[in-house]
Amino acid sequence: MSTKTLEQKLAILSDAAKYDASCASSGGQRRDSRDGKGIGSTTGSGICHAYAPDGRCISLLKILMTNFCIYDCAYCVNRVSSNVERARFTPEEVVHLTLEFYRRNYIEGLFLSSGIIRSPDDTMTDMVRIARSLRLDHHFRGYIHLKTIPDADPKLIEQAGLYADRLSINVELPTDRAVKDYAPEKSPDQIRKAMADVRVLKEAQKDRTHTGRKPPKFAPAGQSTQMIVGADGATDATILQSSTRLYSSYKLKRVYYSAFSPIPDASRVLPLVKPPLIREHRLYQADWLMRFYGFDVSEITANRNDGNLDLDIDPKLAWALANRHDFPVDVNRAPREVLLRVPGFGTKTVGRILATRVHRTLRYDDLRRMGANLKNAKPFIHALDWSPRGLDAVDLRARFAPPPEQLSLF
Repeated sequence: MSTKTLEQKLAILSDAAKYDASCASSGGQRRDSRDGKGIGSTTGSGICHAYAPDGRCISLLKILMTNFCIYDCAYCVNRVSSNVERARFTPEEVVHLTLEFYRRNYIEGLFLSSGIIRSPDDTMTDMVRIARSLRLDHHFRGYIHLKTIPDADPKLIEQAGLYADRLSINVELPTDRAVKDYAPEKSPDQIRKAMADVRVLKEAQKDRTHTGRKPPKFAPAGQSTQMIVGADGATDATILQSSTRLYSSYKLKRVYYSAFSPIPDASRVLPLVKPPLIREHRLYQADWLMRFYGFDVSEITANRNDGNLDLDIDPKLAWALANRHDFPVDVNRAPREVLLRVPGFGTKTVGRILATRVHRTLRYDDLRRMGANLKNAKPFIHALDWSPRGLDAVDLRARFAPPPEQLSLF
């Protein structure tokens, strides 16, 4: 087998990493090197683009350490039985690439995942070695996200959290049954145990020692996970119920949803057609409603009998159309939790409404200036100079749903 150049390895392993959706840097510790100590930063100007909560775009080098793998997960393009071109970085090569990409201002951090080589412990050891070398040998202060391996020794995961800003452990699929069917070498119980260990270690950093010292920071940006959507028969309700349990049990920062993509030499148990990407988008919208708008799963998924989200309109608008008796809402009197349920009102808009109406009565144009999406909101609100008409019209949903498209035969 011919030896691959670093550039050839990079082409293979960066492409192989595209299936990891859980690539974001929100919540990272704010470090920089403007004091002359070390290189790299998690802030400022900057591959893979991730977005912080304040809208900043942060570029990350997103690669696999290797796409060799001893596991045979049916949905994974890098499974041991897959006929794909293989490559492997040494830890030193990953460190070199990260530093060189940063020095050229291409990136502000590293997202590192890997197939399982030899054993989970061997693979995790190399990943920890990379993060440790960047932090201690090269004083790298940029963002590091490690995709950890749940079957690895807990002590290795603990070491990883000392050097990485965020750790993530994939639950893979929405249900235990699906994991056993599609990835029989992986254990849902072991995955949950690893996530629980990370939570315990994260919470322990708040405790002080008997001398008053705080323990070292552990994964300051928390942990996240990812599940594949559309590989099995799970409905959106099942997926969102699983997410709710993960958020509450392990205090996750994010659950990422990755629409299943057909792969070469696929198993016969997998669907032949990938789910529409809009389904992934709707799940993210529903996830946001549960985390920041006070909705629960049963409300979001109650509008359809099949347990799936409406693909034509967003879940908040779908809920409002199904609950017209709760509208219209008076923007000058309604409490915060009611305003948050108005289509077209985001959390920032609601905050501005509450702050402004203390001083004066709100008009329609005031809402426009506050950034409200009035195209969606106007049938559901009252303002001083605005009262909706046609709220009970039968065709109200048709005003929001996209027009029908003529399908092509070719």
